[in-house]
Order: sequence, then structure tokens, then C-alpha cells
Amino acid sequence: MTIGNRKAAVTILSAFGFASILIYVLWFHNAAPSAVALEPDDETLVALGQTLYQRECAACHGTALEGQENWQTRLSNGRLPAPPHDASGHTWHHPDGQLFALTKFGPAALAGGDYESDMPAYEEVLSDREIVAVLSFIKSRWPMEIRKRHDQINARYQSQAN
Repeated sequence: MTIGNRKAAVTILSAFGFASILIYVLWFHNAAPSAVALEPDDETLVALGQTLYQRECAACHGTALEGQENWQTRLSNGRLPAPPHDASGHTWHHPDGQLFALTKFGPAALAGGDYESDMPAYEEVLSDREIVAVLSFIKSRWPMEIRKRHDQINARYQSQAN
């Protein structure tokens, strides 16, 4: 295996490891409120979310939700760059409750241990409704096919939670 292939394998395994920890924490410790529902068709909420996104998120995740370059490759400090929130990223792979909890509490609080991330917790910055507004704005920018797939993920998550 070449060094480049090894790095790619480590990056992929690290991403899966983090996702597994996040899912475990959210699933088994109920950190993700099941009542959270994004509202990408609510124009007023989406407009608020866009304003808040530009103020709080765009500096890292990009004004067009494009994320930082090489977002799947760890930096020299061991942290991952900010991922995209457009259809090219993995945001839409997670149900609403998990996205909400990740935004509110930050990945470090959810992953536990000594996990380090540049992503802050927004619990003291944004209200719950403002977090839903930001996430609703993000979802409103996904192509309809991706939005439908995300709705299916939410439905599966809800049926498993009940």
C-alpha cells in the first residue's frame, strides 16, 4: 500500500470512527431530540437561517455551503477542516435530531474523550429555534432529490426511535 493510499485509508477510517462515535452517543444517550424537525419550505425561517448562517457559519463552511478545501483530510493539528453543507458533503446523511445536537452541543461534547474540533457549540450563541432556522436554510439549498433522501433518513430514524 502506498503512502497516499494509507493516508486515504486512515482518513476514511477516521471519518467512519467519528461518525460511529457520534451515532452511538446520539442514539444511546438521547442527545438528539426526536421532536426536532427542519422546515426548509418555511420562507421566513429559511431567511432567518440564511442571515444567521452568514454570520455564524460561513467563515468556515463557506458562503455557498462549499466547506473548506480537502475537508476529508486531517490538518497537521489532527483536526478536520470544516465540511461542506451542500449536496457534496455528508450533512444530509444525518437525521434532523443529530444535526441539531451536533450544532447545539458541538462535536467535542458529543464524541467525548479528548476529541478536538474547531466546530464550537452554539448552545450559548443561538436559541433552539435559531439552530433549526440555520439547518432549515442549509436543507433548503439541497437539490430536491437529496432533500427527499434526507426525509427518508429522518423517517427511518424516527421509526427506530419509537
